Amino acid sequence: MSYLEILVAIIFCSLIFILLAPNKNTLLFLSWNSPLMKLMPTVYLKSHELYDKMTQVLAENKGTILLKTSWFTNLDTLVTSDPTNVQHVMSSNYQRGSEFRKAFDFLGDAAFIKDLHEWREEKKFTHAFYKENQFHKSTPKIIHHTLEKGLITVLDHALHQNQVINLQNLFNRYMLDATCLLATGFDLGSLRVGFPKAPLLDAMDDMAEAVFFRHILPERVWRMQRWLRIGKEKKLAEASVVVHQILGDYLSKKYENQETCEDFDVLRFYLSEAAGDSKKSIKHAEKTFLVANITTLLFAGRDTSGALLTWLFYLISTNPLVENKILEEIRQIISPPKHYIFYKAEELSKLVYLQSALTESLRLFPPVPVIIRDPIREDVLPSGHKVDQKTKIILCTYAMGRMPEIWGEDCGEFKPERWISGKGSSGVKHVASNSFLAFGSGQWACPGREVAFTRMKAVVATILHNYHVQVLEGQRISPSVSALLTMKHGLKATISSR
Repeated sequence: MSYLEILVAIIFCSLIFILLAPNKNTLLFLSWNSPLMKLMPTVYLKSHELYDKMTQVLAENKGTILLKTSWFTNLDTLVTSDPTNVQHVMSSNYQRGSEFRKAFDFLGDAAFIKDLHEWREEKKFTHAFYKENQFHKSTPKIIHHTLEKGLITVLDHALHQNQVINLQNLFNRYMLDATCLLATGFDLGSLRVGFPKAPLLDAMDDMAEAVFFRHILPERVWRMQRWLRIGKEKKLAEASVVVHQILGDYLSKKYENQETCEDFDVLRFYLSEAAGDSKKSIKHAEKTFLVANITTLLFAGRDTSGALLTWLFYLISTNPLVENKILEEIRQIISPPKHYIFYKAEELSKLVYLQSALTESLRLFPPVPVIIRDPIREDVLPSGHKVDQKTKIILCTYAMGRMPEIWGEDCGEFKPERWISGKGSSGVKHVASNSFLAFGSGQWACPGREVAFTRMKAVVATILHNYHVQVLEGQRISPSVSALLTMKHGLKATISSR
């Protein structure tokens, strides 16, 4: 179904409803000044401005709007950026819900799609590798390998050939290679000169796009598409086969060579842990379970970091003083030689201003612009809004990053300095998760935060120290209509020697 068909269907149904509405009260939410009607033109005519428009509407309504659409969808939607509501939802009995699980049903039994009461036990297994010394020892090796064999080689080639390069594609491929090497022990090699065809990369893109459309289309529509094997559902089915074939092959090789390699990877860790736990060994050693959780790890490691790095380089291109401060910090703290690859954790941890710049980019352009939760029972939010099991809760992290009440009147500006702690340059300021939700909160907190920052800082420091990146002028910079806040057209740039 095309955008035009969806739009026509909604307009038609809206007109029929207006004509047949039993009383005027039913139509209150359709008044021209209502939040829903203010958002509708943006949704269908200027979708790239959706999150900015949502931010504006939320600001006009004290941070919370309730869209009464149950007449059409049997579901109302409450959107909020109010920190008190956010804290309440993230710390109370709100779950990802059945709709979330349906949208990601291709992940099968992955811990990622489970509700909190199911996930508590699973995450002890799926997140245990973050505590392993071997995991932390392997991270710098993987960073160095993927920077040297992939990123540096591609950028050198682009420099010598005077090529225009798409930074978003570059970062997505880098993060996929680095994450796949950490997760499976195998280097995909997708980041090489010429950007070779990468079936796993393409399959993950198709999966992400299908998930987004599952969230915006009525369930019966995408289920019909799946039954007919058309549209995004056809691509999703084909992508799932590709992912299972590639990761299944890695798993088979791992079964055959468990004793022949001493390097750490998550897949080998899972197999060894399952073998040592007789109660859970059957389930945790199953191919479908392992492939599903490795797929989740690939998405988490690639998409969010790749998107954030792209936005950072765009913001740096419009704020050259920030770039100069990052370079100054690198020279003062590390004093690297002319050609240098940054990969050592002890060096990267000292780059506080660089981490502040990344965090500031994360505030303005959170890779996950909305978080969806379902109430498990009737509740009243701190804002006074009543919700029940037929209310979808949307926490708008994009709007939260642009609230003057939290960040001040300069909240629309890119200022890494706002993250420098009061102690000077000794650390990055901590902001409570109810105001800065980029890494989740409480039981939902992201366990890979530190690893993500280490990898991103290594990429940024290596690029800025060795090259000058010139973002091309005249590009249309806008967010894509997707579950992740990527750039719709990517970010094109040229490379020269520093």
